[in-house]
Amino acid sequence: MAGAAASLGTDPVTLADMLRVANSPGFDRWQEQVRRTGGCSNPIRLMGQTVTRDARTGQVLYSYSTEHEPGGCLRVACGNRRASRCPSCAWTYAGDTYHLIRAGITGGKGVPATIRDHPRVFATLTAPSFGPVHNRPETGRCRCGTQHTEDDPALGTALAPSRYDYTGAVLWNNHAGDLWRRFTIYLRREIAARAGLTQKELPDSCRVSFGKVAEFQKRGAVHFHAVVRLDGPDGPDSEPPAWASVALLDDAIRAAANRVSVPVPASGDFPARVLRWGDQVDVQPIGGLADVELTEAAVASYVAKYATKAAETTGMVDHRIGELSELDKLPDLPDHTRRLIEACNRLDDAYPDRKLWQWAHMLGFRGHFSTKSPRYSTTLGELRQVRADYRARQDRRERGFSEDLDDAEGSTLVLAHWTYAGQGHTPGESWLAAQLAGEIKANRDTAREALADLTDPDDWEVCA
Repeated sequence: MAGAAASLGTDPVTLADMLRVANSPGFDRWQEQVRRTGGCSNPIRLMGQTVTRDARTGQVLYSYSTEHEPGGCLRVACGNRRASRCPSCAWTYAGDTYHLIRAGITGGKGVPATIRDHPRVFATLTAPSFGPVHNRPETGRCRCGTQHTEDDPALGTALAPSRYDYTGAVLWNNHAGDLWRRFTIYLRREIAARAGLTQKELPDSCRVSFGKVAEFQKRGAVHFHAVVRLDGPDGPDSEPPAWASVALLDDAIRAAANRVSVPVPASGDFPARVLRWGDQVDVQPIGGLADVELTEAAVASYVAKYATKAAETTGMVDHRIGELSELDKLPDLPDHTRRLIEACNRLDDAYPDRKLWQWAHMLGFRGHFSTKSPRYSTTLGELRQVRADYRARQDRRERGFSEDLDDAEGSTLVLAHWTYAGQGHTPGESWLAAQLAGEIKANRDTAREALADLTDPDDWEVCA
């Protein structure tokens, strides 16, 4: 068995469990459940039953119980957005984010295609410097004298850790959400000023819409990427005013970022400070122009990619830390990241309302990784509902329900009772589920390549 385990790249215990699962009577059904979760690596297990009745006659149309399912339970996808936790569910989340962002750039999903004529930019707001770090400058050689490779673990770490402002770095991460909120306020003010309007008059002629995502740099500082768009007063359905332009939006974003400040009061041994955005503010027009290289699809893909990540780029764990001593169990944790975590611990008592230690695994950052303004485009909930409705229709047809019953609203009554039975796979199930997830991903990639030439965003429904 040990030889077989080595050939499969797994240990004897996992192999034995895998053989148990594969030889069990319900293996085919188990595979079907895993496939329906999309290959989820950490599914939620439910026990219970459901009964579907005709709402008019009370006749039982369908009944289901987990009693005869493998392990006596039904497995459903965990839905975690983090690729480090569940690559399959993160793939789905990234796909939904892609469609949400793309719809706000090109139209589709209920957003008119005319927004392609609205001023649209891709803006990046970064953190300031907290001290020099190892990098790959255009000259090719870092200040340390080394020409670092792209995968050098030293990249982003402090050149002089004793002089690096780790306190400022984690406080900045912790207040990054406040900085963004104030930026959106100042952005509207700057746009109004350039249009010759008051802030109160601006909504009557122009609306600012955005979709953003947070990304961790290797140095452990959060920065934001955002699609920012100018619409008419009624949102994407209305034409923006004549004065609205990419140049005006570009100038307003830079001015707003420069004005934003968030004061942090003194506490204990820590002096007061003022947090600001870094000097590196990048604003690029999106597609639609002959000399614009930043395509609409590239922007949506970039935002979707980082919507499933957290602080892993810094070598950080993807779960909360209980005690500081737990860091001793992480021998591969970079010293730079360790110092940021220790700073969260030192600051926790001084700023208890900021919950710095609770968010130490995020290096102090406690905001949402992806957000959007109300009228930017569709919502993740609406995209998920479309998928759920589609699967529900599939199930109803498979059960032989008539089309009339299927289409009639309120024609059926569903009574269900579910209890939580646990989460995750056994070691052997995990290995098998990973193989199924690989097959599912390969099939999805093939389908996406086949649809690569489609230009109408609504035609990409199957990819969601």
